[in-house]
Amino acid sequence: MIGSHTKGEAAQKPPPLLPGGHFLENARRVFDTVDFWQAMLNSLLVSGGAAASVVFFSTLAGYSFAKLRFRGSNVLMGFVVMTMAVPTQLAIVPLFILMRDYGLLDTLLAVALPSLVTAFGVFFMRQYLLDAIPDELIEAARVDGATMLRTFWTVAVPAARPAMAILFVFTFMTVWTDYMWPLVALQETETLQIALDRLALTGQGQTTDYALVLAGAGLSTIPLLILFVVAGRNLVAGIMQGAVKG
Repeated sequence: MIGSHTKGEAAQKPPPLLPGGHFLENARRVFDTVDFWQAMLNSLLVSGGAAASVVFFSTLAGYSFAKLRFRGSNVLMGFVVMTMAVPTQLAIVPLFILMRDYGLLDTLLAVALPSLVTAFGVFFMRQYLLDAIPDELIEAARVDGATMLRTFWTVAVPAARPAMAILFVFTFMTVWTDYMWPLVALQETETLQIALDRLALTGQGQTTDYALVLAGAGLSTIPLLILFVVAGRNLVAGIMQGAVKG
């Protein structure tokens, strides 16, 4: 809304409540001020890579906790769930020190590494696979001579596809909208967070051009909208298919 107004209109009190006619002009100023295309590409690489990693490892771990019997599984799963109660802000300083010691600061890898595996993803996939795969189906695969890995790929993965799609979208959105950690880990490497921060510092004098900043924020939501449009129908169809099979 504010991104479609001029700087002067955005600074009014109270701010305008209706859309203006300057969004395209503000968008052009965004691309002239920062390398927005490179920032968006870097954010796509980080968010897409992290989402794919979370889906892969969470499905593996979730299947193990849901269908494999081993000593201490419930205790270990309880520990995983407990870590979800720890605020992510508490890990910022240790993560910064760790990335500094490994020489990864100001790289995309520093932004992606903390998000490659999540406790929520493991818990989510475990809860889904508990009911999505009957134990009899796994036993039948073993009787037919399937190895543990083959059973996972041929039985668990097809059954888990709806949940995997949901987890991918959720993780992508979470990493895409994470604002604090990229600002801590990066300085020169462009991501959307760094680009928006630089837009906030381009105002003349002591004032921030909020129209410019919010126009950039509006542009940054376009990939998320495209993802939901492309994946939305498949997500709903997968959920309904899983519900009917259940």
